[in-house]
Amino acid sequence: MTDTAQQYRIAKEPFYQQQSNEVALYEAAYQAKLPVMVKGPTGCGKSRFVEYMAWKLGKPLITVACNEDMTASDLVGRYLLDANGTRWLNGPLATAARIGAICYLDEIVEARQDTTVVIHPLTDHRRQLPLDKKGELIQAHPDFQLVISYNPGYQSLMKDLKQSTKQRFVGFDFDYPGAELEASIITAETGIALADAVRLVKVGAAARALKGHGLDEGISTRLLVYAATLMLGDVAPVDACRMALVRPITDDADIRATLDHAIDAVFG
Repeated sequence: MTDTAQQYRIAKEPFYQQQSNEVALYEAAYQAKLPVMVKGPTGCGKSRFVEYMAWKLGKPLITVACNEDMTASDLVGRYLLDANGTRWLNGPLATAARIGAICYLDEIVEARQDTTVVIHPLTDHRRQLPLDKKGELIQAHPDFQLVISYNPGYQSLMKDLKQSTKQRFVGFDFDYPGAELEASIITAETGIALADAVRLVKVGAAARALKGHGLDEGISTRLLVYAATLMLGDVAPVDACRMALVRPITDDADIRATLDHAIDAVFG
């Protein structure tokens, strides 16, 4: 298992700007062998935080992008046919439990509820994963941890976690950073001048003010980084902002016009 674990280790420190005491709190949860839930809007740094913590703790990280077609077998494993008959292939959850990795289920509400039930035995005192098809019971490695994330803004009656699942986790609430911190993050991520990063944050704030008034979600920190990257590539700031901050998030002509006006006001 050593080679497998090494495959999932993060060699280089990911950039992460701490907003509060979330790093120390996560470390406490890990030491207590508690599963973690991370909630927050799109592009606010949830996945980067988990990646950073895996690097800081020196643990392998196995990430699963959840979707509505994902089955329990996709997580746990299945038998496959080959030239010699059948062989068992571990899924990412089983692999993580065996090697002592952090298993990160990104946007878990996208998965069917009958699929997510498979994580329950791993998230209480048992720390076990039954492989029913194989007739095996995996006792999770002492270093194993389960982490899930989702965006509460997209919750619905059809896409939400059961209380029986939620109450197995300790939780973190993430949001977009404050203006000053967000500008410093954009500068650190891209190398763009701080003054330009501050202007991008102002555009982001204008868009976030429209959430619930024509926009389902505001401009994420990720998109602000995209705009800064384009600007560093000699794309005019106004064009970079429209390309990275407006066109991806809305097709509504009025909302586009409002955001274009904000961009012109900031960069014009």
